[in-house]
Amino acid sequence: MNALERIVAATRTEVARRREEVPERALAKVAERRGRERDFRPFLEALRAPGISLIAEHKRRSPSAGIIRDGVALEDVVGAYERGGAAALSILTDGPSFGGSLDDLRAARAASSLPILRKDFTVDPYQVYEALAAGADAILLIVAALDEPDLARLHEHARDAGLVALVEVHDARELDAARSAGATLIGINNRDLTTLRVDVNRTFELLPRIDRDDGITVVAESGFSAPAEIDGLERAGVAAVLVGEALMRSVDIEAACRKLAKRAVL
Repeated sequence: MNALERIVAATRTEVARRREEVPERALAKVAERRGRERDFRPFLEALRAPGISLIAEHKRRSPSAGIIRDGVALEDVVGAYERGGAAALSILTDGPSFGGSLDDLRAARAASSLPILRKDFTVDPYQVYEALAAGADAILLIVAALDEPDLARLHEHARDAGLVALVEVHDARELDAARSAGATLIGINNRDLTTLRVDVNRTFELLPRIDRDDGITVVAESGFSAPAEIDGLERAGVAAVLVGEALMRSVDIEAACRKLAKRAVL
């Protein structure tokens, strides 16, 4: 069993446990009320603003890096991100592998006015309701973790509920699957989720296969941490970059964020 398979198996176990604690019907009522009220922050619009947008991620730990940052309150981190010019937040809510929780998402929503991506391994419609109820504006769908029918169903479910779906790909086959599912926001993850290795060339290899004239917005994920790299992504036509570990490890999180999101704070 590779790294992704282990994480997905653990996710399914956790979802089953949470469903026992909070039945789907009860959760759906809360989620549907938010949908009716259209209480969403403009995640996609934030990424499509002029220049390249920064999605700043809160991540406590990871399978590849271990503990990333201890002793800093989530509220302080997301506050630093907002002051530093981030366009949106990504909040890791996976518990077993990343040490996150839905409480982190709720706390981020209360502490910041930025739109929020729930970063998790979404494999079940129950998680869409969870994201809605906790205050997310977008969710992550990882093509490698889903078969094509499930990807299409979850993408449609998220869209109908009012959530933006960031559909993550790693190769040309997954890119084709994302487009077949109707994805208009595509993340290119440079990290191979089966081995956890990073190759930043993956973004530039896949970009020519994406026609932005079709209305597709591209997010680059994993491996980028320097202003010169962000400039290169912008020149290549990337709309946004997601950065987590490099920011979380910084002594001064706000200053580190400001360097990467400099267009947002001029």
